[in-house]
Amino acid sequence: MLKIHLHEASKRFQYEWIFKNLNLQLTQGDALAITGGNGSGKSTLLKCISGAIPISSGKITFESTGSQIPETDWYKHLAVSAPYLELPEEFTLTEAIDFHFKFKKPLNRTQPRDLIEILYLDQHVHKPVSQFSSGMKQRLKLGLALFSDVPLILLDEPTSNLDKKGIAWYAKLIETYRSNRILIVCSNEPREYEFCSRRLALEDFK
Repeated sequence: MLKIHLHEASKRFQYEWIFKNLNLQLTQGDALAITGGNGSGKSTLLKCISGAIPISSGKITFESTGSQIPETDWYKHLAVSAPYLELPEEFTLTEAIDFHFKFKKPLNRTQPRDLIEILYLDQHVHKPVSQFSSGMKQRLKLGLALFSDVPLILLDEPTSNLDKKGIAWYAKLIETYRSNRILIVCSNEPREYEFCSRRLALEDFK
Protein backbone atom coordinates (compact mmCIF):
# COMPACT_ATOMS: atom_id res chain seq x y z
CA MET A 1 0.00 0.00 0.00
CA LEU A 2 1.63 3.21 -1.18
CA LYS A 3 1.33 6.40 0.85
CA ILE A 4 2.61 9.82 -0.24
CA HIS A 5 3.12 12.63 2.26
CA LEU A 6 3.97 16.25 1.46
CA HIS A 7 4.99 18.21 4.55
CA GLU A 8 5.39 22.00 4.19
CA ALA A 9 6.51 21.36 0.59
CA SER A 10 7.56 24.52 -1.22
CA LYS A 11 9.09 25.28 -4.61
CA ARG A 12 10.46 28.50 -6.00
CA PHE A 13 12.28 29.57 -9.12
CA GLN A 14 14.61 32.44 -8.24
CA TYR A 15 12.36 34.84 -6.25
CA GLU A 16 8.97 33.47 -7.31
CA TRP A 17 7.18 30.90 -5.18
CA ILE A 18 5.38 28.32 -7.33
CA PHE A 19 3.76 26.78 -4.25
CA LYS A 20 4.46 27.21 -0.57
CA ASN A 21 3.84 25.25 2.65
CA LEU A 22 1.82 22.51 0.96
CA ASN A 23 0.67 19.68 3.23
CA LEU A 24 -0.93 16.66 1.63
CA GLN A 25 -1.35 12.95 2.30
CA LEU A 26 -2.47 10.42 -0.30
CA THR A 27 -3.06 6.69 -0.11
CA GLN A 28 -4.04 4.10 -2.72
CA GLY A 29 -7.63 4.67 -3.82
CA ASP A 30 -7.30 8.47 -3.68
CA ALA A 31 -7.90 10.61 -6.77
CA LEU A 32 -6.65 14.20 -6.60
CA ALA A 33 -7.17 17.03 -9.07
CA ILE A 34 -4.55 19.80 -9.07
CA THR A 35 -6.25 22.84 -10.58
CA GLY A 36 -5.09 26.29 -11.60
CA GLY A 37 -4.76 28.53 -14.63
CA ASN A 38 -2.08 28.20 -17.28
CA GLY A 39 1.34 28.92 -15.81
CA SER A 40 0.17 28.45 -12.22
CA GLY A 41 2.68 25.66 -11.59
CA LYS A 42 0.56 22.51 -11.84
CA SER A 43 3.15 20.67 -13.93
CA THR A 44 5.94 21.80 -11.60
CA LEU A 45 4.15 20.28 -8.61
CA LEU A 46 3.58 17.05 -10.53
CA LYS A 47 7.29 16.88 -11.43
CA CYS A 48 8.20 17.43 -7.77
CA ILE A 49 5.90 14.60 -6.68
CA SER A 50 7.46 12.31 -9.30
CA GLY A 51 10.96 13.19 -8.11
CA ALA A 52 11.91 14.67 -11.49
CA ILE A 53 12.78 18.02 -9.89
CA PRO A 54 13.58 18.80 -6.23
CA ILE A 55 11.48 20.95 -3.94
CA SER A 56 13.09 24.05 -2.41
CA SER A 57 12.05 23.30 1.17
CA GLY A 58 9.87 20.93 3.12
CA LYS A 59 9.64 17.22 2.52
CA ILE A 60 8.02 14.65 0.22
CA THR A 61 8.02 11.01 1.28
CA PHE A 62 6.85 7.78 -0.35
CA GLU A 63 6.04 4.92 2.02
CA SER A 64 5.09 1.31 1.33
CA THR A 65 4.16 -1.34 3.93
CA GLY A 66 5.51 0.88 6.69
CA SER A 67 8.92 1.49 5.10
CA GLN A 68 10.08 4.70 3.47
CA ILE A 69 11.01 4.39 -0.22
CA PRO A 70 14.28 6.11 -1.23
CA GLU A 71 13.74 9.01 -3.63
CA THR A 72 15.99 7.27 -6.15
CA ASP A 73 13.38 4.45 -6.31
CA TRP A 74 10.20 6.54 -6.63
CA TYR A 75 10.15 6.07 -10.39
CA LYS A 76 9.56 2.33 -9.93
CA HIS A 77 6.19 3.07 -8.32
CA LEU A 78 4.74 5.57 -10.79
CA ALA A 79 3.85 6.23 -14.43
CA VAL A 80 3.33 9.59 -16.13
CA SER A 81 1.38 10.90 -19.11
CA ALA A 82 2.14 14.55 -19.89
CA PRO A 83 2.52 16.92 -22.86
CA TYR A 84 6.25 17.33 -22.14
CA LEU A 85 6.81 13.54 -22.07
CA GLU A 86 8.63 12.47 -25.23
CA LEU A 87 7.79 9.27 -27.08
CA PRO A 88 10.50 7.36 -29.00
CA GLU A 89 9.35 8.62 -32.40
CA GLU A 90 11.78 6.50 -34.42
CA PHE A 91 10.11 3.34 -33.04
CA THR A 92 7.09 1.64 -34.53
CA LEU A 93 4.05 1.32 -32.27
CA THR A 94 4.97 -2.27 -31.36
CA GLU A 95 8.57 -1.31 -30.63
CA ALA A 96 7.49 1.63 -28.45
CA ILE A 97 5.21 -0.60 -26.36
CA ASP A 98 7.83 -3.35 -26.06
CA PHE A 99 10.44 -0.77 -25.02
CA HIS A 100 8.18 0.74 -22.34
CA PHE A 101 7.41 -2.65 -20.80
CA LYS A 102 11.08 -3.46 -20.43
CA PHE A 103 10.94 -0.96 -17.55
CA LYS A 104 7.40 -1.51 -16.20
CA LYS A 105 5.34 -4.63 -15.64
CA PRO A 106 2.11 -4.57 -17.68
CA LEU A 107 -1.08 -4.26 -15.65
CA ASN A 108 -2.98 -7.55 -15.39
CA ARG A 109 -0.35 -9.08 -17.70
CA THR A 110 -1.92 -7.25 -20.63
CA GLN A 111 -0.34 -8.34 -23.91
CA PRO A 112 0.89 -5.71 -26.41
CA ARG A 113 -1.61 -6.84 -29.05
CA ASP A 114 -4.48 -6.39 -26.56
CA LEU A 115 -3.24 -2.95 -25.53
CA ILE A 116 -3.01 -1.89 -29.17
CA GLU A 117 -6.68 -2.84 -29.65
CA ILE A 118 -7.71 -0.96 -26.50
CA LEU A 119 -5.88 2.12 -27.84
CA TYR A 120 -7.68 1.81 -31.21
CA LEU A 121 -4.30 1.72 -32.94
CA ASP A 122 -4.47 -1.76 -34.49
CA GLN A 123 -4.30 -0.27 -38.00
CA HIS A 124 -0.96 1.37 -37.18
CA VAL A 125 1.12 -1.45 -35.69
CA HIS A 126 4.10 -1.01 -38.01
CA LYS A 127 3.89 2.76 -38.41
CA PRO A 128 6.63 4.90 -36.81
CA VAL A 129 5.36 6.98 -33.90
CA SER A 130 6.68 10.06 -35.72
CA GLN A 131 3.85 9.59 -38.26
CA PHE A 132 1.11 9.45 -35.61
CA SER A 133 -1.37 12.29 -35.25
CA SER A 134 -1.31 14.25 -31.98
CA GLY A 135 -4.43 12.38 -30.82
CA MET A 136 -2.85 8.98 -31.52
CA LYS A 137 0.25 9.97 -29.58
CA GLN A 138 -1.93 11.10 -26.66
CA ARG A 139 -3.80 7.78 -26.59
CA LEU A 140 -0.46 5.95 -26.60
CA LYS A 141 0.88 8.05 -23.70
CA LEU A 142 -2.27 7.44 -21.65
CA GLY A 143 -2.25 3.73 -22.45
CA LEU A 144 1.39 3.26 -21.47
CA ALA A 145 0.78 5.05 -18.16
CA LEU A 146 -2.49 3.40 -17.18
CA PHE A 147 -1.39 -0.09 -18.21
CA SER A 148 1.80 0.07 -16.16
CA ASP A 149 1.44 -2.04 -13.03
CA VAL A 150 2.24 0.76 -10.58
CA PRO A 151 0.30 2.28 -7.66
CA LEU A 152 0.74 5.95 -8.68
CA ILE A 153 -0.51 7.45 -11.96
CA LEU A 154 0.32 11.09 -12.78
CA LEU A 155 -1.69 12.69 -15.58
CA ASP A 156 -1.03 16.19 -16.91
CA GLU A 157 -3.68 17.59 -19.29
CA PRO A 158 -4.82 14.04 -20.15
CA THR A 159 -7.35 14.91 -22.87
CA SER A 160 -5.20 17.43 -24.76
CA ASN A 161 -5.36 16.59 -28.49
CA LEU A 162 -8.28 14.18 -28.00
CA ASP A 163 -11.55 14.64 -29.89
CA LYS A 164 -15.01 14.03 -28.40
CA LYS A 165 -14.74 10.27 -28.97
CA GLY A 166 -11.24 10.25 -27.44
CA ILE A 167 -12.45 12.11 -24.34
CA ALA A 168 -15.20 9.51 -23.80
CA TRP A 169 -12.56 6.77 -24.29
CA TYR A 170 -10.36 8.41 -21.62
CA ALA A 171 -13.24 8.58 -19.13
CA LYS A 172 -14.04 4.88 -19.66
CA LEU A 173 -10.36 3.91 -19.33
CA ILE A 174 -10.09 5.77 -16.02
CA GLU A 175 -13.29 4.21 -14.71
CA THR A 176 -12.01 0.72 -15.56
CA TYR A 177 -8.38 0.97 -14.40
CA ARG A 178 -8.25 3.47 -11.52
CA SER A 179 -9.06 0.95 -8.78
CA ASN A 180 -6.65 0.77 -5.82
CA ARG A 181 -4.24 3.35 -7.20
CA ILE A 182 -3.37 6.95 -6.46
CA LEU A 183 -4.37 9.15 -9.40
CA ILE A 184 -3.21 12.76 -9.64
CA VAL A 185 -4.58 14.86 -12.49
CA CYS A 186 -3.26 18.33 -13.37
CA SER A 187 -5.92 20.22 -15.27
CA ASN A 188 -8.07 23.30 -15.64
CA GLU A 189 -10.69 21.28 -17.59
CA PRO A 190 -13.35 19.78 -15.28
CA ARG A 191 -14.05 16.98 -17.79
CA GLU A 192 -10.55 15.63 -17.10
CA TYR A 193 -10.97 15.25 -13.33
CA GLU A 194 -14.69 14.71 -12.69
CA PHE A 195 -13.88 11.40 -10.99
CA CYS A 196 -11.51 13.03 -8.47
CA SER A 197 -12.92 13.16 -4.95
CA ARG A 198 -10.20 15.58 -3.80
CA ARG A 199 -9.23 18.96 -5.27
CA LEU A 200 -6.19 21.15 -4.71
CA ALA A 201 -6.29 24.72 -6.07
CA LEU A 202 -2.66 25.75 -6.51
CA GLU A 203 -3.48 29.45 -6.11
CA ASP A 204 -4.19 28.69 -2.44
CA PHE A 205 -0.52 27.86 -1.85
CA LYS A 206 1.28 30.87 -3.27
